[in-house]
Amino acid sequence: MTHPQGQGAYVCPYCRLPSDGTAVACVRCGAPVDIRLRVSHSGWLEQPPIKDMARLHFNRSTCQISGSYVPVAEMNLHQEDWVYFSHHVLLHTDPGVALRTMKMASGWNRRLAGMPLYLMTAQGPGHIAFSADHPGETLAVPLQANQSVDVTEHRFLLATGNVGYQWHKTGVWFTTKSGDDTEWHYPAGRFIDRFTAAQVPGLLLLHAPGNVFVRDLRSGERILLQPSALIYKDPVVRMSLHFEYPRGQYWFSSARRQAKSIWLAMQGPGRIAVQSVFRRQETVGTVHRSSSATRHAW
Repeated sequence: MTHPQGQGAYVCPYCRLPSDGTAVACVRCGAPVDIRLRVSHSGWLEQPPIKDMARLHFNRSTCQISGSYVPVAEMNLHQEDWVYFSHHVLLHTDPGVALRTMKMASGWNRRLAGMPLYLMTAQGPGHIAFSADHPGETLAVPLQANQSVDVTEHRFLLATGNVGYQWHKTGVWFTTKSGDDTEWHYPAGRFIDRFTAAQVPGLLLLHAPGNVFVRDLRSGERILLQPSALIYKDPVVRMSLHFEYPRGQYWFSSARRQAKSIWLAMQGPGRIAVQSVFRRQETVGTVHRSSSATRHAW
């Protein structure tokens, strides 16, 4: 908890935005106000779950997060505010809320990545609620004007209408080869979603299974992650692959090596968030080619 000199304001240690600190939870991201920071020895900050019934404020509207096992985000939309989302997360809505479809750019490429060709929009006035429909944590990521964040696939829940959306290729891949057949692998997903607030602040809601941890990487600081554990990162954080091999096989051949595990190497400066639930990596076999990567023998 930080109180800037001369301002008398509470600055949330999780979203880093100020408020008056009189509510039980940050009105920007929902993190509890009166809570002791829990930081591991390695520098990871545990993101506390949003308190049940915590109320967030954005533009002229509010969002209340209810429940802790499968949270629900219920919005009271002002007539001038709107949000966009995937149709399968809609739980209930007032009849007066205007629902429309929003076509995604480069839809075929997004379809290849497992994302829908269309999103939906909802414009107030009225109440509307969303749920990811499986256990986990709902994360509120407030974005200041012109601020961006990169989000991995399948974590997006909804965003306010003043938050722009673009997809980018992750640039993190490798290939394996069997005879004349080449198979492409994308440990962190083929695409990453970039959300950017326009001239005014916006709100992004994500869903993640397990517990969530946040870390600020210093300039040049580098860590290794399970690829599927990454939730979001600042755009300036660089990603690459890190392969590990049994030492005997690592030196046996310079062209074809049997990788036993793959890590996602993240290099600062910038913020990253990870979830404690991830897909177990199987033995990947012979790596034929890869994007920028490091290798380690053990």
